[in-house]
Amino acid sequence: MPKRIPVELPGEPFGKRMAKLREAAGFTQRELAAELEISQRMVAYYEGETEYPPAHLLPALARALGVSTDELLGLHTVKQQRKLGSERLWRRLKQLEKLPPKERKQVLSVIDAFIDRHRVVHAD
Repeated sequence: MPKRIPVELPGEPFGKRMAKLREAAGFTQRELAAELEISQRMVAYYEGETEYPPAHLLPALARALGVSTDELLGLHTVKQQRKLGSERLWRRLKQLEKLPPKERKQVLSVIDAFIDRHRVVHAD
């Protein structure tokens, strides 16, 4: 069963809520920074040093975390349920699609080798 995101209302600081949502979405600070095209240092700042959200990033941040801006700001409780880890896998697969065909084929062959190995080991 999907796990609910532990977001407390009211009064939780923006940075703390953002960190919880980031973790629930399966992002590291570095990965979220890359997704938003900002530095990891800025993500850390927003999570720890400021109580004020970055207004210019709110739509992209909410989209990346899979919540509404109202949920991100703490105006509404987070209703969406997530399957932890699956979103991270999907992000990586989307990045894989962007690779040149030759490199994509190499990565897929490595993935296929692991899947085949798993089948053989667990067939007994």
